[in-house]
Amino acid sequence: MKILVTGGAGYIGSELVQQLVADPSVQQVIVYDNLSRENYNLFIQQGNPLSQQKVTFEFGDLLDSRKIRKLVAQVEVVYHCAARVSTPFSSIDSHQYEQVNHWGTAELVYAIEEHPNVQQFYYISSCSVYGSGKELKDERSDLNPSTVYAVSKMRGEEHVLRLAQKRTAVVIRLGNVYGYSAAMRFDAVVNKFMFEAHYKNRISIHGNGKQHRSFISIQKASYVLAELIKTPIPSGVYNLTERNIEINDLVDVMKTLYPALEFIFINQHLELRDQQINPETALSNIIPLPKTDFMEELVLFKKRFAFQ
Repeated sequence: MKILVTGGAGYIGSELVQQLVADPSVQQVIVYDNLSRENYNLFIQQGNPLSQQKVTFEFGDLLDSRKIRKLVAQVEVVYHCAARVSTPFSSIDSHQYEQVNHWGTAELVYAIEEHPNVQQFYYISSCSVYGSGKELKDERSDLNPSTVYAVSKMRGEEHVLRLAQKRTAVVIRLGNVYGYSAAMRFDAVVNKFMFEAHYKNRISIHGNGKQHRSFISIQKASYVLAELIKTPIPSGVYNLTERNIEINDLVDVMKTLYPALEFIFINQHLELRDQQINPETALSNIIPLPKTDFMEELVLFKKRFAFQ
């Protein structure tokens, strides 16, 4: 089996690639990335050198339709992880989000439509497409994206689901991903808190801290994504998340790990958007998540820091 992973040098993509190369049924993994985040950890020798013979790298952009078509013609499976990710400043550069997440996904779908050799397509989306609200969301909930990033991901989903009548086309909506990875992001809330707690002994909380977010570890997310090629599922939309945590409760967990931790509220009078996703997802009934304790995960995360 030959697989293309767009955004394969990123936080999720690099962990997924490591999972895929360990699968004996996978002959080759092509990583396609424009390295816009300037994260090069995927290219540092890791693990068994023989497994790296399965991986090839192609530098390029999603909007390079000619190159995309050339690569799609070589594979049977495509994982689409590449995206302009959510940041506090996404509304300032809305054009880039629309170009990459919406039209970049469209270019990839057009290429797949032209090549019947691709029979499985997995699009990594986000639970942010549901927007905010107090009610528990699931795959049947209405979409109400409230950020430029979320809108662009929703538009990308619409292109992907066009393929559902012809081949396996699956949208995976991820909760907030956290945890150690060689290519990790430190702008994700748990990762940011862990870094600040470990090295600054102080974390900053935006709003009143009563907002909830849904979370899943990078290890579990990459495990489930890699299992998709072994466990065929019907085309459609699936949430992938494990737990909902109020930010103030997350702070309490951090204080258990770092008893002397200080914290400050920024704009404490604001009640920020709230989102909770039902962890009993349609996907969890097909590919059960490994059982781990959240505190234990963070303890292991803490041990990966180089020094105090």
